[in-house]
Amino acid sequence: MSSIAYFATGCFWGAERRLWQMPGVVETSVGYMGGSTQNPTYENVCTGATGHAEMVKVSFDESKISYQRLLEEFWTMHDPTSLNRQGGDIGTQYRSSIYTTTPAQYVNAVASRDAYQGVLTAEGLDLIATEIISADGVTYYPAEEYHQKYLVKNPNGYDCHSSTGVAYPTASVSA
Repeated sequence: MSSIAYFATGCFWGAERRLWQMPGVVETSVGYMGGSTQNPTYENVCTGATGHAEMVKVSFDESKISYQRLLEEFWTMHDPTSLNRQGGDIGTQYRSSIYTTTPAQYVNAVASRDAYQGVLTAEGLDLIATEIISADGVTYYPAEEYHQKYLVKNPNGYDCHSSTGVAYPTASVSA
């Protein structure tokens, strides 16, 4: 059975590549989500005036990869303690976000955040700034074609991810 997940970890190019490489991920695309502007362009989103985040849409086969495994990758591929920035990318479009598509995804996302916060706190790091909200009623706008699979088209292209360097706890968390 194929399910959908939405993740924002800063610049969407590197996040998309990390996610498409995971066994069980059927398809990925990049786009914009969470703002007020309909049919935004990259240029609109970069102004910060739209309220949209750079988002990766993930279609995954639940019989081959769990939502929990996607969450573990999400938490460790970027710095979720950084508000509205990842590395040199600064602005609300680079915020850390999870948009859930089912009540179970929401419960799992919150539980995974709390589990990861525990290890971050133990390492002396800040609180997680990631927004976790339902995708119900929130439109996903696919980005322009040149952004789709950008790092396939440009293998040495920009891949900003400022990880905390802290591993996700090995004890699995799921609801």
